[in-house]
Amino acid sequence: MANRIKIGIVGATGYTGVELLRLLALHPGAEVTAITSRSEAGVHVADYFPSLRGIYDLAFQTPEEAGLEQCDLVFFATPHGVAMRDAPALLEQGVRVVDLSADFRIKDIPTWEQWYGMPFTAAETLQEAVYGLCELNRESIKTARLVANPGCYPTCVSLPLLPLLQHNLVNTGMPLIADCKSGVSGAGRKAAVGTLFCEAGDNFKAYGIGGHRHLPEIKQTISALQADAAKGFVFVPHLTPVIRGMHATQYVHLQADCNPHDILSSFYRNSPFVDVMPPGSTPETRSVRGANICRISVQKAPQSDVWILLSVIDNLVKGAAGQAVQNMNIMFGFDETAGLQTAPLLP
Repeated sequence: MANRIKIGIVGATGYTGVELLRLLALHPGAEVTAITSRSEAGVHVADYFPSLRGIYDLAFQTPEEAGLEQCDLVFFATPHGVAMRDAPALLEQGVRVVDLSADFRIKDIPTWEQWYGMPFTAAETLQEAVYGLCELNRESIKTARLVANPGCYPTCVSLPLLPLLQHNLVNTGMPLIADCKSGVSGAGRKAAVGTLFCEAGDNFKAYGIGGHRHLPEIKQTISALQADAAKGFVFVPHLTPVIRGMHATQYVHLQADCNPHDILSSFYRNSPFVDVMPPGSTPETRSVRGANICRISVQKAPQSDVWILLSVIDNLVKGAAGQAVQNMNIMFGFDETAGLQTAPLLP
């Protein structure tokens, strides 16, 4: 195992930031030495997050005061635009970076600018960024200086599809539909009317039908694996009245007579955080709450040639902070499961 490494977290006051702190507190080879927030500089982390009382003796600092250049790895848990501005300087100083924002996920700059509505200013750095979907790019992640941590929907949608796409089994002449649901924490910790309890509770709605920022990220992944796979791709996200959890139901036509359950089981046999469940199972979001696990089930629609792929993750763990720690483990030669063995919470 690698020596104990020093970790910095930029933008540590959101849900993703506190999840990173929770998971890293259990990591045997990592020590969080710097946490930053401009708005909360000087505030002790235990005063801001009572759940961390007695676990960390750290206070938030501004990025300029935090000594991030002394870290071995820095996580960016920030809004888009921050990492592309600040990460290049850290890379030049020998610090490795895992970016949990969308800054380095999309390789086509005009596409990124179209969806995120601002100029992209780190074209040279983007060229070396590795997309951090661990089960797809594990070998490239090992030597990466900069990893772009995938979004939550792209993780939940892509994992069931990877094995089928790599075998060119998806019938691209038919629509590929991803019907997805997310808990309210996916919107982040910022104040917004749509995520107030009285607005999101006891309610269920689709959103982003005209275009969600995760759409080009998913299409980039699937089109790279099988030609024309993104041509008929339909992605509809929904907001559900739960705090954590993400569920994807995908409807897929295959080109060959095969058993996708066997293909997925074989593909993920050495992946510790992907659970391909027995045929006929229906994964539940509560079965992954708080854990870095994606559970997948495959069923065939009755009296139809449509296969139904069901997948669930905790959007804050496997969909964000947990996958980021998993990427860190791969980058530094730790056991891939280090710090991530926590069992799901029930109830």
